[in-house]
Amino acid sequence: MVLSVVAAAFFLVLPVELPDKTLFASLVLATRFPPLPVFVGVGTAFGLQVAIAVTAGSLLSLLPGALVSGVVAALFLIGAVILWRSATSGPEDADDAGEGREGTSFLRVAAISFGVLFAAEWGDLSQLATAGLAARYDEPLSVFVGAWAALLVVSALAVFLGKNLADRLPIALIRRVAAGLFLVFAVVAAAETVRALV
Repeated sequence: MVLSVVAAAFFLVLPVELPDKTLFASLVLATRFPPLPVFVGVGTAFGLQVAIAVTAGSLLSLLPGALVSGVVAALFLIGAVILWRSATSGPEDADDAGEGREGTSFLRVAAISFGVLFAAEWGDLSQLATAGLAARYDEPLSVFVGAWAALLVVSALAVFLGKNLADRLPIALIRRVAAGLFLVFAVVAAAETVRALV
């Protein structure tokens, strides 16, 4: 393992991912579910995505851009609708977080978090940056460690912020704001799809 390559991957991926949609998706998941299974699911999804990016190298950038952005637009539009509708169902009680709520087992929450992040991360800038680094440096393990570490830091920040927001702000407000953000991401992805087709 080459530490300079680990550092390069970490410092390239971290700022790309901080303002990204996956940060907001992780944050929203952490407001709805217990933080530890969310972090495990998100971290596992990021690990698999980094492994795929490193393995595939620059081939990921050859996927049709219109297809990727179209699927991402649909996923975020569906996410926005689900978040908006769940906001009207009212906030869950903190006492119900560990029991009595359907779908809150550790494995189920981790699986939901994994699925959301795994689907949303396809064609993401951090994934493409990781693939480019793997192709450039020919140090797949170093690139993997650096990129995954950056994504885990972002995930931890999102989960921590999500838990704190859930303790201080009404859940319905957080979900509506998140639904608005998801809608913005859906519109941006749809615009990218149209631009790629034209």
